Amino acid sequence: MEHVLEAYGPMLAVMAMGIGLIGTLGWVFTTWLRIKHGYPLDGAWGQAVYPKKSEEAMERVKLLSQENAQLRAELGSVKDRLANVERIVTDDSHRLTQEIEALRVTRN
Repeated sequence: MEHVLEAYGPMLAVMAMGIGLIGTLGWVFTTWLRIKHGYPLDGAWGQAVYPKKSEEAMERVKLLSQENAQLRAELGSVKDRLANVERIVTDDSHRLTQEIEALRVTRN
């Protein structure tokens, strides 16, 4: 009997670890499928666990969406201003000087 354990012991340990790994991966996969398709998850005692949708959470989502839209508009404005600054910086100085002088002449 001892000889059999010495010969097959490592193989049995690897098989046990493989079965445990397969079981864990199967649990992760079925949980992912349940989440993807909107099925409730099971709690510790088998009860269904549903995501909570409270009025407070919905209000936070609404406020964050408004803030996101506001920040996107501000980012667009900053991009426009940056494009103007880049145009001024990369413009050759001769043309810029001519435009400034032309503005001075029209003022007088």
